[in-house]
Amino acid sequence: MKQRDLKGPHGTTNVVEETVRNPNVMPSPYSPTIELVGVSYGYGKDLPVIDDITLSIPQGQWVTLVGANGCGKSTLVKLMNALLPKGEGSIKVKGLELQSDTIGKIRQTIGMVFQNPDNQFIGATVEEDIVFGLEGQCLSIEVMEERVKSYAARLGITDLLYKHPSELSGGQKQRVAIASILSMEPEVVIFDEASSMLDEKTRNELLNILSDMHKSGRYTIISITHDAQEIAASERVLVLHEGKLIADRTPTELFQDEKILEMSHVIAPFAFQLTRELHRYGLDISIPNCEKELMEALWPLHLRK
Repeated sequence: MKQRDLKGPHGTTNVVEETVRNPNVMPSPYSPTIELVGVSYGYGKDLPVIDDITLSIPQGQWVTLVGANGCGKSTLVKLMNALLPKGEGSIKVKGLELQSDTIGKIRQTIGMVFQNPDNQFIGATVEEDIVFGLEGQCLSIEVMEERVKSYAARLGITDLLYKHPSELSGGQKQRVAIASILSMEPEVVIFDEASSMLDEKTRNELLNILSDMHKSGRYTIISITHDAQEIAASERVLVLHEGKLIADRTPTELFQDEKILEMSHVIAPFAFQLTRELHRYGLDISIPNCEKELMEALWPLHLRK
């Protein structure tokens, strides 16, 4: 599916009161994997951290979740995976209603990669860490050995299998954390600001992994991020503000909306910023997906001189 296949709402004058698309009529060839209806949640007697959120995420879609710190992003994804007790509203995963007796099944469907991979290590070696989750699924030794071999190769960590996690770099640790999750073969994978502690090179490696996962069609991906490249690579962006879902856009639409960008504390990629400035000077340049596309659009203008 291309980035522009799913279009968000348009023509709203009041950003905070923007009407988000009806999840029951979302145009998509895929069946819904995540469905939330009227979901609210608060800690103690405080105001709700999540306030009356309704949305639907089809199978196979890559969604980025953005917003200022404290807007409820992590709370929302933890509710999906029953890492927090259920509040108000309905949550369904693969059509299964989240209740006390369905938590186990739903957790088998969803895998979560956290911001700090050190918080996910259990074993004394990388191999033990991957096997730990597989043992919880009561798999045979043959199946576990095959999955360790397969996913270690896929994530490029085969030569790290017998190392202690403390011997690994930040990027290697994040690859191990992802391999540990993917080896359990969840249908939904949540990345909770998994790129925020990485340097630029390792962040690009993670982005390549996410892109490969998306192209495979096997996973529904939800990533919490402030990274413009990660947002641009996704299909759809959900914007939270003070616990409410205020926008549901494609990345291109988001990067063109300066007010939403400001509210969500997101900085548009350089190519979008430059294109916006060129428009102000009367140059009709199409919105690019990357800097390479922008350069290709600018060269003909230069040659006219």
